[in-house]
Amino acid sequence: MERIVIVTDSTAGLSAEVLAEWDIPVIPLNVHWGEVSYKDGETLDAETFYRWLQERADFPKTSQPSAGEFMAFFDDVARRFQTKTIVGIFISSELSGTCTSALLAQQDMPELDITVFDSRSVSMGAGLMVLEAARMAREGASKETLLARLAQLRDGMHVFFAVDTLEYLHRGGRIGGAARFLGTALNLKPILMLKEGRVESLEKVRLRRKSLQRVVEVAAGQVNGRPPATVAILHTGGNGDLGFMTDLVEQQLKPLQVTHNLLTPVVGTHVGPGALGVVFYTV
Repeated sequence: MERIVIVTDSTAGLSAEVLAEWDIPVIPLNVHWGEVSYKDGETLDAETFYRWLQERADFPKTSQPSAGEFMAFFDDVARRFQTKTIVGIFISSELSGTCTSALLAQQDMPELDITVFDSRSVSMGAGLMVLEAARMAREGASKETLLARLAQLRDGMHVFFAVDTLEYLHRGGRIGGAARFLGTALNLKPILMLKEGRVESLEKVRLRRKSLQRVVEVAAGQVNGRPPATVAILHTGGNGDLGFMTDLVEQQLKPLQVTHNLLTPVVGTHVGPGALGVVFYTV
């Protein structure tokens, strides 16, 4: 059976070490700041990005790879891995045009067996699916079995997070059902979730640490006493509350593993500094 190669985009937030371990090629999204365009995680690293986000007065924008860039990417993957079978797991189509570009490329490359899978998620919500698919592909699973598992994971994936402000989501047009929180008092901290691939509101509380406690409490309600294998804690770096959040996760969710995942510049553009969240699946 021909090898299945799993690919993803830069917003999945997987470390260079993990990507190398599992042979996962990545296509970067773009960050445009001033007159300069950067490749997410390649020509603009997360540490520099979050420092600039605090220091600079101008605001970055993001964009997906073009269909042409996807064609070059898929062609390179096919040649490098000597395969025609590629499964791409990408950021939610509700948050980015990445899947659309990938599908346009797929249509123009009938010589390859390319499957574009919409994760309906972001960051490690997609990243956990990518890792499971890479494991299954390495073990020789069929494409049909692999895609069925991905659909199961997508249905059971949970992403809950707190932000200091909705300003960044509002500016980037990714606010979804959380728009009803706009215009509220500045000291209110929104608690958000991904639902069907969109950012939706859960509730708002008055204190920062209370918002983090509520994120974990809501997550614990989804776990319902069944500890998840992995909980990924999403953060934007330099956050003094990361340890606090980790303790809450370990005490209330009791996962087998906790990972800390620094949000890439593209995702950070939309959530802003200070965002903290949890990702896990219950299937």
